[in-house]
Amino acid sequence: MIETPPLFVVGHGTRSTAGVAEFGLLVERVAKLLAPRRVPVRGAFIELSVPPVRDVVDELVGEGHRHLVAVPLVLVAAGHGKGDIPGAMQREQLRHPGLTYSYGRPLGPHPLLQAVLERRIDQTLGASVPRSEVGVVLVGRGSRDPDGNAEVAKVARLLWEGRGYAYVETSFVSLAWPSVPEALERARRLGAGTLVVAPYFLFPGVLPDRILEQATAYAVEHPDLDVRVAGLLGDSDEVRSLVVERYDEALHGDIRMNCDTCLYRIALPGHEHRVGTPQAPHDHPDDPAHEHWHGQGHSHVQGHSHGQGHPQGHGHA
Repeated sequence: MIETPPLFVVGHGTRSTAGVAEFGLLVERVAKLLAPRRVPVRGAFIELSVPPVRDVVDELVGEGHRHLVAVPLVLVAAGHGKGDIPGAMQREQLRHPGLTYSYGRPLGPHPLLQAVLERRIDQTLGASVPRSEVGVVLVGRGSRDPDGNAEVAKVARLLWEGRGYAYVETSFVSLAWPSVPEALERARRLGAGTLVVAPYFLFPGVLPDRILEQATAYAVEHPDLDVRVAGLLGDSDEVRSLVVERYDEALHGDIRMNCDTCLYRIALPGHEHRVGTPQAPHDHPDDPAHEHWHGQGHSHVQGHSHGQGHPQGHGHA
């Protein structure tokens, strides 16, 4: 009998070759961290990139594993973490009767990520610019989930607290507002001469590239400003440690999530229709959605997803 559940790191996927490579490197380095504990570590994507979830679960089941710990490699609790990844895992349970999984919570917000953001900003500034003269524009991915967007605003506030920046503005590169140019304009009017755009993203991809393009275009239109773009969070020691922390939380049932503002449970203004909506996996190009798949409504399960694919739950993503 296999006693140590594998850590299954599940990412969204990207068309960026560099992004896929960095994801793979992160998985490899997390595996080295967990090697003394003999924890198998694998990674997969729900769309856009290979390997898909289906293939890696097939491998793990073929090795004899009947229980997995799935950790979503996402920064905020929004659609991918709340619905898409649990939907994919529930589909795997239909394909592999008897398979169970515990579900970890998203990586952020967490002090370790604040530390990486701070370091990326400092690397961009160097020692020449006092923080009191620096305005930061934090850029999240953006979501149709108000709770996910609110988490980015929380990260911005936590980044500002006690670090001495003139201010930290919140913005989004897709699906939500204010946009990057709108936030930069607000920052300009607040008065700091040096602006640092800080992408709240793990790896390279289409959206981080878009952030750089928009910030560069704004800088060209405002030559009196010093506009800089910080690096991504990337495969840092902090991110690797946080993935292991999320694994241990899920493994031991220590999941502490907030359901008070979840749009799948609470009728938030403009999102009333989403209460109780079913989960469903993405249609991955290398893993087409199962033609007989039927999503299930949202309810508490082991770990913290909304689906009903496995029992003993007490929380959600």
